[in-house]
Amino acid sequence: MNDTSWNDGDADADPLVSPLPQTAERDVETTLRPKDLHEFVGQPRVREQLELVLHGAMRRGAPPDHVLLSGPPGLGKTSLAMIIAAELGAAIRITSGPALERAGDLAAMLSNLVEGDVLFIDEIHRIARPAEEMLYLAMEDFRVDVVVGKGPGATSIPLDIAPFTLVGATTRSGALTGPLRDRFGFTAHMEFYTPGELELIVRRSADILGVDLRDDGAREIAGRSRGTPRIANRLLRRVRDFAEVRADGVVDLEIARAALAVYDVDELGLDRLDRAVLHALVRSFGGGPVGVSTLAVAVGEEPTTVEEVCEPYLVRAGMLARTPRGRVATAAAWAHLGLDAPDHAPGETAPTLFDDATG
Repeated sequence: MNDTSWNDGDADADPLVSPLPQTAERDVETTLRPKDLHEFVGQPRVREQLELVLHGAMRRGAPPDHVLLSGPPGLGKTSLAMIIAAELGAAIRITSGPALERAGDLAAMLSNLVEGDVLFIDEIHRIARPAEEMLYLAMEDFRVDVVVGKGPGATSIPLDIAPFTLVGATTRSGALTGPLRDRFGFTAHMEFYTPGELELIVRRSADILGVDLRDDGAREIAGRSRGTPRIANRLLRRVRDFAEVRADGVVDLEIARAALAVYDVDELGLDRLDRAVLHALVRSFGGGPVGVSTLAVAVGEEPTTVEEVCEPYLVRAGMLARTPRGRVATAAAWAHLGLDAPDHAPGETAPTLFDDATG
């Protein structure tokens, strides 16, 4: 059984630079995925730790501990899950948290596992509570209790399952319950990539896709990819289209800049939605503070899209700060929009980053 249900997040997110994949591009993204740990670019600490976990288990002849991969979308969590299965020489069964609405859904999947299989659950923090409670026992004792009947006459039947390795992926590790998080033997947090790492990824993808990519073109694409390989690969494909239609097919610095201008990706990697958020924050709310829900209404998007797609990069770029009272635009945001910051503009001193303000 190979459940390929996926949770792609907000379908209204920008299809060009959003790290959330679109259906039509999944086949290409699958082709570009690295096949083993040595081919995987970036995340050196995670790769080293994971290699020790996997090789140690293989030497003992036992399934490795369950693995939890956390971090923003597009950093390679799904690729690492597939690599884990490949390194172990095992089959991988794929599903997602939202697809497991009932305990019976999970029981059916677990009962079909073969010894040594890898079960990958994407967005595991969204798994339904009944399925999560069943998963506790399966992860620890490789057993599930199937309840037959209802009410006082209900009977619990224990069912042994084959030893397996669970790989969970989450973009919100804080949303995981304590009991579930504690059952993972190895937890890895994925970091954003450096421009140099992204340049290597873009070059590799260009070779696979047959794109004539020059050094300066690769650097330009990597520098606008927001530290995210999925975005880097997506920008490469759009620049390739531009080069083939409006030029001679060669992607150099000039062509990359022209193509990315057409697709509204500026020199810092900000897209249309990022700039809309900054414009609303600066022009409509005087630089803030303003709650994320109010900001989302101003740009016509869902709060989760603003919070999970735009906000992380704007914070990292030093253009937006999260304070106890709400979001504020920094002096860098005013400058990027070509506006003069008022004397009281936030961001001249680093604000304390507290929990979300959603008013």
